[in-house]
Amino acid sequence: QVQVVESGGGLVQPGGSLRLSCAASGFILDYHAIGWFRQAPGKEREGVSCFSGDDGSTYYADSVKGRFTVGRVAISADNAENTLYLQMNNLKPEDTAVYYCAAKLGSCTYGSSWFVGLDFGSWGQGTQVTVSS
Repeated sequence: QVQVVESGGGLVQPGGSLRLSCAASGFILDYHAIGWFRQAPGKEREGVSCFSGDDGSTYYADSVKGRFTVGRVAISADNAENTLYLQMNNLKPEDTAVYYCAAKLGSCTYGSSWFVGLDFGSWGQGTQVTVSS
């Protein structure tokens, strides 16, 4: 079945870096998009980045542009198992949140805005990122 599992969160000082991973399995990534989202305490969930599996297009929230990078490391020959990463550099205290990856059918630009996340039906359990000195 469709499954996504995040890992790689932790505590980092402001200005530091972290790399999150999203292990995606049970579906062909070429026909799906993977989104990264985050939710800070007391705030609504927000989109961070989106990766379209069909052509590798990437999209970022304005708040993370130039600091975060999303990419894919294919694992299986049929693309049914993949790992995606979210490289986060120059982290700020406001980046502190639980980070989630999620999958949806189609590209990032298919359907409603990826930033809102309504079309994403398969979510991971989340990983905590804390940016603090």
